[in-house]
Amino acid sequence: MSQGPRSGLAAVSSALLAMSRHLEVRDVLKTIVASARELLDAQYAALGVPDDHGGFAQFVVDGVSEQQWRAIGPLPRQHGILAAMLHEARPERLADVRKDPRFEGWPSAHPEMSDFLGLPIRDGDEVIGALFLANKNCTKPEGSCGFTEEDEELLSILAQHAAIALTNARLYERSRELTIAEERSRLAHELHDAVSQKLFSLRLTAQAAAALVDRDPARAKGELHQVAALAAEAADELRAAVVELRPAALDEDGLVATLRTHIQVLDRAHAARVTFTSLGVRALPATQEEAVLRVAQEALHNALRHSGAEHVDVTLDRRGGGAVLRVTDDGSGFDPQGIRRAGRHLGLVSMRDRASGVGGALIVDSVPGKGTTIELEVPGG
Repeated sequence: MSQGPRSGLAAVSSALLAMSRHLEVRDVLKTIVASARELLDAQYAALGVPDDHGGFAQFVVDGVSEQQWRAIGPLPRQHGILAAMLHEARPERLADVRKDPRFEGWPSAHPEMSDFLGLPIRDGDEVIGALFLANKNCTKPEGSCGFTEEDEELLSILAQHAAIALTNARLYERSRELTIAEERSRLAHELHDAVSQKLFSLRLTAQAAAALVDRDPARAKGELHQVAALAAEAADELRAAVVELRPAALDEDGLVATLRTHIQVLDRAHAARVTFTSLGVRALPATQEEAVLRVAQEALHNALRHSGAEHVDVTLDRRGGGAVLRVTDDGSGFDPQGIRRAGRHLGLVSMRDRASGVGGALIVDSVPGKGTTIELEVPGG
């Protein structure tokens, strides 16, 4: 067995326990990669979960700084050694990955790697990922691989447990999605039934008032009061349903973590670079947090779909007892003089409504050819 800093049964047990603690897929992937790198004393580790289009749905690294990761660029495709592990489902242990005939190079900012150990992660006959390490921290005679057969056996054990942890995490997330979907369906039915009844009553009462307005104005006035009361009840029920439909991630993870996860997904999914920073933000009342999240989502959608931006920066900072959200892009911008038309097109009206609904303020700063900044300030509790 490798004589790294965490070798032995205790290290293996620690790694397996760490994997079993997490239920979110992303957290499980990060734990697997960090555990593998530490356990086998390697400089770099990575785990890729393939998609159905020749790329990776998720790709997690350990040993590479955030700055390096940004410089490397888009996620790798399924080619070379990665493809061999995914499609041929066999381990790969190489003295120098760069000399393998299947090696196809890497981006200029990619760190140099030599000795290499990789294994597929399998769930039955299905390959659900590829786990690999590079640059063993040991003395390597010329032309030999630092990773040993014992390392390969150890990583194989880790990969088997990784498959269980990853499958369980996927099942958990799927279960949570189904629970949320079922709850939303229930709310939709309840909302439909309750509001439909109120609207039906409103229509009948309004018709009665119209029929009475000439021959019995006093009764017509009473019917109109009833219309107002029914409308208020319908509005209250709608408001209560909206509160129940608050995004589940906000309750479970909080605003900062929810925003960070959302932005990480967008960063991987789009060509534009999307970044997020947050400083000193405290938990806000539920309505404020939801308003901030919804405005951020709308502003990000505009920047990524309409502006042609290469970089979108999102910041969330504390201001007094509240917070300030800024979404800044370097895209095409628009003419503030055409704000009425742009407001409809870019969802600015709904963003302003969300801001005012929680006692906040929205500022839109845009210049044609010089990008756009959306700033939302919300008070605290």
